[in-house]
Amino acid sequence: MWDVIRELVGEGATLLLTTQYLEEADVLADDIVVIDHGREIAHGTADELKAQTGGQRIEVVLASAVDTEAAFGVLNEVAVGEVKVSGGGRELEAAVGDEAASDLLRVLQGFERDAVKVLDVGLRRPTLDDVFLTLTGHESAETDR
Repeated sequence: MWDVIRELVGEGATLLLTTQYLEEADVLADDIVVIDHGREIAHGTADELKAQTGGQRIEVVLASAVDTEAAFGVLNEVAVGEVKVSGGGRELEAAVGDEAASDLLRVLQGFERDAVKVLDVGLRRPTLDDVFLTLTGHESAETDR
């Protein structure tokens, strides 16, 4: 279906697509209107909407929940907003500002300094699911299932 939509748009057609699948909107839409409870709450390109959520995110998976407090402290030094903790304390996520690569380096240096053992660490852009959650305070219908 995605290929058919891309082909039609490539040929100059304008399509109105309604979807609860935010990944689909991210991939296919040039212009997005976010609706919650029947009301428009945001409008723009995927990149414009993602920019509203605080930039990129540093995601960390710890080897052990023993290091949660130390990792939280390190991430909190660079976070824009709240550091989220999940996965029994082993998974942490923090939104960071415009200097995301520098912030990631600072986090890694802080982990080394505080002997925090990490299984995985990465930097990612927000998704439209992140946008929806930030704008509404709840997940989209797709992720509510």
